Amino acid sequence: MAEVARQAEEQRRAAQAAQKEITARQQEEVRKSQEQARREAAAEEKQRAAEAEAAAEQKQREAEAAKDAAAQAAPTPPEPLKTTLTPVAPDLASDLSDAASTPADKPGLLGRLMGRAAPKTVVRRVLDDDMLEQLEELLIAADMGVDTALRVTANMAEGRFGKKLSVAEIKALMADEIARIMDPVARPLPLYPKTPQVVLVVGVNGSGKTTTIGKLASQFKAAGKSVVIAAGDTFRAAAVEQLQVWGERAGVPVLTAAQGSDPASLAFDAMTQAEAEGADLLLIDTAGRLQNRSDLMEELAKIVRVIRKKDESAPHNTLLVLDATTGQNALNQVKVFQDISDVSGLVMTKLDGTAKGGVLVALADKFGLPIHAIGVGEQIDDLSPFDPQEFADALVGYER
Repeated sequence: MAEVARQAEEQRRAAQAAQKEITARQQEEVRKSQEQARREAAAEEKQRAAEAEAAAEQKQREAEAAKDAAAQAAPTPPEPLKTTLTPVAPDLASDLSDAASTPADKPGLLGRLMGRAAPKTVVRRVLDDDMLEQLEELLIAADMGVDTALRVTANMAEGRFGKKLSVAEIKALMADEIARIMDPVARPLPLYPKTPQVVLVVGVNGSGKTTTIGKLASQFKAAGKSVVIAAGDTFRAAAVEQLQVWGERAGVPVLTAAQGSDPASLAFDAMTQAEAEGADLLLIDTAGRLQNRSDLMEELAKIVRVIRKKDESAPHNTLLVLDATTGQNALNQVKVFQDISDVSGLVMTKLDGTAKGGVLVALADKFGLPIHAIGVGEQIDDLSPFDPQEFADALVGYER
């Protein structure tokens, strides 16, 4: 009996051990199944996020393409600066609170017979220290900077200090002095007999480089030049697609490289291809970079070094595209980019928005770099040659 009981106990224990092993295996299988389910769920979530991001980028590209197509379908001439640029002194008359009024003469006999009314009273004020200080404040508020504002007002006062001037005369004087500063730098982009002429376009993020390249390509193509564009902005998402849209609108080929590839290598290959095709101009886009990022600025310097391995005189033009809405910060941008890439000329964009425009005068006064063109809109024809007198008149709100 004892033996039978012992065997029964062993069998019971064996059964319990087997049951425990089965239970452990089942629990392990459940754990593995749950872990697999979690991994699959995470992978699906990641896939959905990637698809959503890709869809958003595609939607953005389609929106940009549709916007460009709409702009091309309905081209309009660029608006004159006087209708797009915010004048520095629109309410100058209201500032002359202590101005002297010159009473108008009564209409003569002929005037009464013809039904002509007496002319309006002309507001005049003595051009004294207080008046000059007010004018300086207006110019400084327009992003012109202290030094340039003082120069303009000093030239205005020369030979006229203490005289009574009307609002129209003050605006005319101010416009003429500003135009005098701007006139030496108003020069078109020079063209050279050597081909391909390499034009490197640089600037900070959002300044309008890609748009400017498209507009320049369109204008050169219309002038009978053979143009090639190199999409050197290999970092920004959709940058290549955006430039391809502009190239298609301008009828100009666009050379591209894979996103994230070396832009210096693309620039070198583009020069080789432009030479082989006999192109007149090669416009090279670059990635937007902040002037305080030394690593990105060094990358720009590398592009210049690589270009010069192909042609020691290249780039023949280095255009710095500036956003007029950045104000006095544009002065710092010019200084840094000039040190890195030897800037040869400027293009000022976004003068059709909230930009005050005075910084352009400060740039001309401080650096003397040629101003080749100004952007006054987003359409392909909205890049105008820089006219110093038109700009000065629009800046002060003077009607000639």
